[in-house]
Amino acid sequence: MKCYDSSNILRKNYFLKTYNVSRETLEKLEYFYFLFLKWSKVINLVSPSTVEDFWKRHIEDSLRVFQLHPYSSVWVDLGSGGGFPGIVTSIQLAEIKGGWVNLIESNNKKAGFLRYVLKQTEARGKVFSCRIQEASKLIEKCDIISARALANLDILLEYSFPWFSKNNNIKAFFYKGCNYQLEINKAQYRWDFSFIKHNSLIENESVILEISRLKRILTF
Repeated sequence: MKCYDSSNILRKNYFLKTYNVSRETLEKLEYFYFLFLKWSKVINLVSPSTVEDFWKRHIEDSLRVFQLHPYSSVWVDLGSGGGFPGIVTSIQLAEIKGGWVNLIESNNKKAGFLRYVLKQTEARGKVFSCRIQEASKLIEKCDIISARALANLDILLEYSFPWFSKNNNIKAFFYKGCNYQLEINKAQYRWDFSFIKHNSLIENESVILEISRLKRILTF
């Protein structure tokens, strides 16, 4: 595979040292970037204002979640969109030659983009072009659930509950902005869960919430 956008030596060295990725993985991430720019001309994959800061805003932010769980696990990535963090995680799993990412994306055009990237980068994943509510019927089991810039926490827990109800050892990693505590407070009216707050490496007020032991609060 040819290495695209490889002129920025400082950036390459930064990612190699900070995130302990191999040169092969970085090359795949650069190819993902090349494909992303190409497809973005016809499909709105992310907010246009964030494309210029692609590596920090999207790649580095997505690499963070695999640092929190760098194991050979089965992931479900909800609302994968432009591939963050789902594609990035699937590329990292290819490096350790284990695990799998099930990417859920209802938009057919975006799903097509994700399938193409997976094939071209030889990443470990599969795309399900369906609504999230239907995905738990197609994907019976998983170890990890992830979601970035998708919905408020209460809704994410609702989406995730079918998997937690089958295996309460699952963990979920949800990217959240500065209002994360308000979302936690609201969600606790309907849900009982444990959480760990991991600070974002790129935005001071943002976090990744690690959710476990999710149970629905029964009301009578």
